[in-house]
Amino acid sequence: MNHRIALGAPKSVSLGRYDLWLLLGAFVALYAPTYATLDRVVWIREGQGHGPILAALIGWLIWTRLPKFLALNTPPNTFAGSVTLLLGAVMYVLGRSQDLMALDTFSQVFFLGSIALLYRGWAGLRLMWFPLFFFIFIIPLPTTFVDSVTAPLKMAVSVVSENVLHAAGFPIGREGVMLVIGPYKLLVADACAGINSIFALEAVGVFYMSIAGHTNRLRNILLATFILPISFISNVTRVCTLVLITYYFGDEAGQGFVHGFAGILLFVVATLLTLATDSLLGLFLKDGSQNVRTSPSHAGSN
Repeated sequence: MNHRIALGAPKSVSLGRYDLWLLLGAFVALYAPTYATLDRVVWIREGQGHGPILAALIGWLIWTRLPKFLALNTPPNTFAGSVTLLLGAVMYVLGRSQDLMALDTFSQVFFLGSIALLYRGWAGLRLMWFPLFFFIFIIPLPTTFVDSVTAPLKMAVSVVSENVLHAAGFPIGREGVMLVIGPYKLLVADACAGINSIFALEAVGVFYMSIAGHTNRLRNILLATFILPISFISNVTRVCTLVLITYYFGDEAGQGFVHGFAGILLFVVATLLTLATDSLLGLFLKDGSQNVRTSPSHAGSN
């Protein structure tokens, strides 16, 4: 009788491991033209050089979560996965046919999300939510949005940089977003203070939060809140450094700095400020895991 019940029981249909690798291989083949276009059209622009690095981080995030994903013993969600796959296909076709890079790139989230749902259901999607969220940082922003946000950001960075250097005693003036120091005039370009650089630094902060893995919710909220001013300060540091290099060593040295070391300095400053801010928050806001470890001693004393 037990045998007949087992035969009559409904079975959950799940993709096998080889099916998963086949789907991932199809995903790579499908989006190879997308990344070729990003590399040829978007990532060669000034201020967009962080794109390949962020794409590599997404791959790393998915790869490090893959063993846990494969080890999940949860049923698939065929309906939700099929709907998500259909939405991704529509976005991909529209994006490729109409040359809408933002839509084309964003469709990856739906394709990979559908694979997670079809293979391990909602549990698989929850495990992979952060790599999928991180795709936001490689989506090309619309030009109209970039232009509208970049203008006030450039002005703000220019004003703060001028005030900082003036307070330090340097002979600096400003004409709009043009900084004048000695015989040199330096235009604060989009790459130095635009929304794209802010977006890249936001990605660094979010990635650090994922690696840190703090369990204190307030600490995470505050750290996420501080990411934006940290990004702004990093851009001001970059501009001030460029101005001083030009002032002391000439325009040629300043231009060499822009193309050689400025981007690295930007990420180094942002990372150091993020680490310092997190350490400072850690003095007042401890993770919940630390409280759990101390609880046995308190229980024993009672």
